[in-house]
Amino acid sequence: MLPKDIAALTEETSIALANQIQFAAVQTPLAESPIQTSYVSAGEGLPLLLLHGFDSSIFEFRRLVPELTAYGQVWAVDLLGFGFSDRLVTPRVDPEAIRLHLYSFWQQMIGEPVVLVGASMGGAAALDWSLSYPEAVQKLVLIDSAGITSGPALGRFIFPPLDSWAAAFLRNPRVRRGISQRAYHDQSWVTADAERCATLHLQAPGWQSALIAFTKSGGYRLGKRIQEVAVPTLILWGEQDRILGTKDAQQFERAIPQSQLVWIPECGHVPHLEKARVTGEWIGGWM
Repeated sequence: MLPKDIAALTEETSIALANQIQFAAVQTPLAESPIQTSYVSAGEGLPLLLLHGFDSSIFEFRRLVPELTAYGQVWAVDLLGFGFSDRLVTPRVDPEAIRLHLYSFWQQMIGEPVVLVGASMGGAAALDWSLSYPEAVQKLVLIDSAGITSGPALGRFIFPPLDSWAAAFLRNPRVRRGISQRAYHDQSWVTADAERCATLHLQAPGWQSALIAFTKSGGYRLGKRIQEVAVPTLILWGEQDRILGTKDAQQFERAIPQSQLVWIPECGHVPHLEKARVTGEWIGGWM
């Protein structure tokens, strides 16, 4: 169920994560058939659940997973409609469906309160999930999180025939390289291996239709609900974030009652990739 190009990975953390990927047949309220869900689990102890960003996969956490195993059992899961999880069982890819699928995965595989870690769009998914299932979340970590502003900007192009054009635009290697270059502050991280990790999930069946379905849904629009987050929240933010900027970090800190904002210096939108050790130390020390 994984693309053949995984065999071409070259960096140690990429290869290690590829070898850890497993699939669980997750029964959900969304369909009669279970959804084959890709995930990684490593370490022992207090569970940490990692949620990746938009149009991404669990490979986003290839450098963070080994940094966190000293603090507990690390779980990283491909959200419904993303990564390598089966997109063909249900055509629904929207925040509610993602929430239900993730809860079913948590019930089946973890079953106890977690430290929930969300990066970019995964942060919005983590906020939404913690508001819906507070009993399942001990603490929350937001890494350069979405959720303050509206859904994907690509949404304005998602109507026939531009929906297929918009998906093809995101598949273009030059476009994806440009996104990677904006995501990192230190451009030396934009390696061939990093670009391959960022595109492996494009080969999964149903990638285009799922991307279109999620974007048409409008994505996450949490608004004032963010003020209702009742768990302690650590906000980690790259000082040089050129994807979301830095204003949202301070808005999150003001909106969430029990929150702490930590700036990651010399870092862009992806501290979990660019400053994995520092990010891991902040999360582990805060737990």
